[in-house]
Amino acid sequence: MTPEPNPHDDEHEPDAALSAEEVRDVEDRRASSSMVVHEVVRLQGEEELVRPVPALLLSGLAAGIAISASLLAELYLRMRLPDTRWAELVFLAGYPVGYIIVIMGRLQLFTESTVTAVLPLAARPTWAKAGQLLRLWGCVLFANLVGVVIVAWLMAHEVVITREQHVAAVDILSKLTLQEGTKTLTLGIPAGFLMAAIAWILPSAKGSEFWVITLLTYVIALGGFSHVVTGSSQVAFLWLSGHMPLGEALTDFVLPALAGNIIGGAGLFGLLAHGQMRSDAAGVDEG
Repeated sequence: MTPEPNPHDDEHEPDAALSAEEVRDVEDRRASSSMVVHEVVRLQGEEELVRPVPALLLSGLAAGIAISASLLAELYLRMRLPDTRWAELVFLAGYPVGYIIVIMGRLQLFTESTVTAVLPLAARPTWAKAGQLLRLWGCVLFANLVGVVIVAWLMAHEVVITREQHVAAVDILSKLTLQEGTKTLTLGIPAGFLMAAIAWILPSAKGSEFWVITLLTYVIALGGFSHVVTGSSQVAFLWLSGHMPLGEALTDFVLPALAGNIIGGAGLFGLLAHGQMRSDAAGVDEG
C-alpha cells in the first residue's frame, strides 16, 4: 500500500513555482546557516593550529604593531577635540583602526584565535589538539605583546610622535583609572565575546566586513571593555614613560584581561556556538 504524501515533506524545500535561478539563489542564502558558519570557522581554526611557529610569531608581531594604530588614532583625535562629554563619541572612532588593519589584513590577533582554534578542539577533543591550541595561543599572545611594546617604546622615546603628542598622551592616559584585577577580568569577558562574534560573523558578511569590524570594536571602546592586546599598548606606554610600575600593569590589567578575553571568547561564545551547532545537527538527524 502506497503511503499518502505528507504535506509537510516539502516545507523545507524551495517553492516549485521558483525558477532554477531563483532556487539557486535561495540555496546560496541558506548556506549561511549556523552549521555552515560553524564549519567555516572550524576549518579556519584547523589551519591555524598547524601553522608553523615562525609564521605565527611573525604574523602575531605584525598584528601587535598594527593594533597600536588604534591608540595613535585615538590620541590624534583627542588632541583636536574639546574636553567635553560628546568628544568621547568622536575620538573613540579611532579605536577600530588597528582592528581593521589586523583583521582585514589576515594577521594573527590573540582574541580571534580564542574562538577559531577552540572549535576544532571542541569538535574532536584530543590531547594533541589541546597541545596545538596552547602552542598557538602562547605564540600569538607573546608576539602580539612584543609588537605593542615595540610601538609603545617608540612612542615613549618620541620616535613616532612629537614631544607635544607625548605630553598629551601621558596626560590623557594617566587620567584613565586602572581597575582592580577582578574588575578588569569581568570587563574582559564582553570584549572576548565581541571579538569572537566578529570571527563568527565575517564568513557571512559578504562585502560588509569593514562595517562589522568597525561597529563591534567601537562597542568595545564605548563600553570600556578590556582587550588584552589593545589595552596593553596603553599600559606599556605608561610603563615605559615612567608613569606606571610594570608589576601593576601586569597584575591589574594584562593577566586579568587575558583571563576575561579567554572566558568570553573561548568559553562563552566558542563553546556556546559549538553547542548550538550540535543541537541543530541532532535535530536534523532526528528529522
